[in-house]
Amino acid sequence: MQQPYESPQPVPDEHRPPETSRVLVVDDDPTVAEVVSGYLERAGHTVDRAQDGPAALARAAAHWPDLVVLDLMLPGMDGLEVCRRMRDRGPVPVIMLTARGDEDDRILGLEVGADDYVTKPFSPRELVLRVESVLRRARPAAGVRPALGAAGLTVDPAARRATKDGIELALTLREFDLLAFFLRHPGQAFGREDLMREVWGWDFGDLSTVTVHVRRLRGKVEDDPARPRLIQTVWGVGYRFDPAGREAREDDGGSRG
Repeated sequence: MQQPYESPQPVPDEHRPPETSRVLVVDDDPTVAEVVSGYLERAGHTVDRAQDGPAALARAAAHWPDLVVLDLMLPGMDGLEVCRRMRDRGPVPVIMLTARGDEDDRILGLEVGADDYVTKPFSPRELVLRVESVLRRARPAAGVRPALGAAGLTVDPAARRATKDGIELALTLREFDLLAFFLRHPGQAFGREDLMREVWGWDFGDLSTVTVHVRRLRGKVEDDPARPRLIQTVWGVGYRFDPAGREAREDDGGSRG
């Protein structure tokens, strides 16, 4: 981890959370944990800290967090295993901290259910903004938002609940938002940049994040994820949700991507 970090500064009002959230920071580097915690506390969050996997699981069991900032490289039990075990206990948004250049590890983190990641060294202010973005999407939608449905899939934005043929789907935060976005825009093709902006709320980022989440979502909503009919790859463009579930044409790229 490159040093030093800047000292915590007040977060602008427009980025402050509308309500207090509990964030669990898991990192074995005390300097990183202290700086990240300081920024989050100044942003109005309650912060718990843990230095390793078992301590993180114990903290989470005692006070279930609204979000976890989780270092991938931890002694004993790595961040991937911590994420898996937390997911087994219940839904919780996870932002992983990964080393720059470790693309395979970042993809593995997304595969086990992380909602976002930040590469080290990072700006603590950027991390706070990403935390705020994930928390805003995790909160129930304000006002009355109608349920969405197509092809046996239903999404209730207010309850943050999705089902397929009446059976509830175990979706991560981003998977839920991605499915809801597709259901709101049937038949339209979107590039990965579009999805990053509309679903993640970022104008920049690693587009492999979108690819991994589409693959994970297909695994939960498609009858045959290897031959997807609902979330189709549009070759040279991105992805399209087809509520009719028709066979993808060869000029669309089939199931590639």
